[in-house]
Amino acid sequence: MQSQTFRPEQMPRRGEWMAWMVWAGMSLVLWAMDRLGEVPFWAWLFWGFLLFSALSISLGNWMDRQTQLRLSEDGIAFENGLRRVSMPWSEVREVIVMPSVLGKTVEVIGERAHFRFKTSGELTFQGSVRGRTGFANGDEILQEIVRRSGLHPTQRDGTLEYKR
Repeated sequence: MQSQTFRPEQMPRRGEWMAWMVWAGMSLVLWAMDRLGEVPFWAWLFWGFLLFSALSISLGNWMDRQTQLRLSEDGIAFENGLRRVSMPWSEVREVIVMPSVLGKTVEVIGERAHFRFKTSGELTFQGSVRGRTGFANGDEILQEIVRRSGLHPTQRDGTLEYKR
């Protein structure tokens, strides 16, 4: 098997820009209110919530751009900018596949580490696709991990699990 590196689909950054624009607009409103008089406490709380939201969206988008999953003869390597996980095939103990709104969430559990990734999903609005998320060939990645690790399927509470 040749080493293959996979990257997830990139979400459009429009939502991130909108969050920052709303935060900037609120900042201008607070600045104007401060010049005219006292700013109510709830306005500062709302400003903080908008800042937290924009930062969270930016962090999520940055992590998506850093994410890569590598399958090689030796094993699996997963990286997302904040975590780095590497495990040989023999250390993969369990794979849990959970249905989600956008594709499936796949958790790979090893002896000393674990990581999650999502299979392909589509964001639709009024019948048209607005964005894709997850790994485009996530189902193939899942099957390759299961095959190389020698795991066997079991079903529990609507969740598909693969174990030794």
